[in-house]
Formats: sequence, C-alpha cells, structure tokens
Amino acid sequence: MREVIRRSMRRPLGYALALLTIAAAGCHPMDDALATLFGRSMRDQPYVAPYEDPRPPAEGSVPFAAGNYPAQMGEVNVGQARGTEDMPPHFTQMDVAQQAAVVTEIANPVSPTAESLGRGEELFNRSCAPCHGEDGAGAGPVTGAGYPPFPVTGPRAEAFTDGFIYGIIRVGRGLMPAYGHQLTHFDRWHVVNYLRQLQGVLPEGEAAQASDDGQGLGR
Repeated sequence: MREVIRRSMRRPLGYALALLTIAAAGCHPMDDALATLFGRSMRDQPYVAPYEDPRPPAEGSVPFAAGNYPAQMGEVNVGQARGTEDMPPHFTQMDVAQQAAVVTEIANPVSPTAESLGRGEELFNRSCAPCHGEDGAGAGPVTGAGYPPFPVTGPRAEAFTDGFIYGIIRVGRGLMPAYGHQLTHFDRWHVVNYLRQLQGVLPEGEAAQASDDGQGLGR
C-alpha cells in the first residue's frame, strides 16, 4: 500500500517536471513536432508588414461608400453612397507604370491657393518627406536604411502631369506604396499643388493667392 501511495505521489511531480521542461525550452520543440506531423508551423502566419497595404478590393468592384471621396471640397465623408461627382476614372498601377492617358490626363480640380498649399505642405511633410525629404530632393531619413533616393524636384519630376502625380499617390509606383488609403481625394491634390511650389513651377501669383470662397479643406 505504501508503495502504491509513493507511486501516485511521484506521478504529479513527474508531470510538473515535464511541463516545466517544455516551458523552459519554449514552444519551438512542440511547434517543430507539429510542423513535422501536419506540415505547417504556427510561427508561419500571414500578416501585414509595416508600410504594406492590405489586400485591395477585387478588380472592377464598386464601393458602396467611398470614404476617400468626399462629396465636395470642404466636406467630410461619413459614408455617403456617392462621393464627389468629378471622381477620376478607375485606373490601376499598370496604368500608372505605362503613363496611360486615363492617368496623365486627369485634370487638377483644386486651385493652388494659399490654403491649399498650407494643407499640402502639412501632408507632404507627414507622408512624403520621410522618403523624398522636406525639400523634395530625395534625401529623406528613410534613405539611411538603404532605400535609394528619389527626388521629386528637378526636370524629370517637373515634366509629370498633375494627374500622373495624383495617380502615383493614389495607387503607388515602383518602390512607392499606394497612399490612397491615407490621403483622401482632395488632400492628394493639395499635395500635388504643394509639390509644384517646391519645384518652383507654380504660375507667378498663384502661390500667394488667398482662399476667399469660405470653404474649408477637403479631408
């Protein structure tokens, strides 16, 4: 009887020691064993990396509410079924890469008023300067991590149409990810206007023009 009692007391102690050993070793041995049995490791999980956009909507899909398309300048979209009436046509990254007319011929609907340029500067320094630099010369702090500099000033970028720059911001191009989910429709145009000011190609007098229409900025 005593021997039976000793054995029953040793079992919980053995279980505890086994669990302690597994805990000390971490989850890797068990995970490796499960990967061998089932062909999948729980360490291999899908995830969204930093600066990686989530999966875009299916090609040709129509949104029931366009959060990035406010009804008009100065309004905030709160889930309206339709956004701005002059919404640009649908285009893809391939259209941007090929500089298709559907992108390059988009007309800029926002005048480069002082109000627009101020908003554009704020957004440019927040979203664009990390890569392109506050002066647009391409020497942003991200280049210190090994990313190649890409200036958005100079003859090459100055030759881009407003629509083409808008398209790059919206869907991305090359190493630049899409910023359409971060910058709304009118805010993209504010950035385009401010970039033209950085490039020094704004028509004389427009940079100092004050906004007197009483409208706020599109958000």
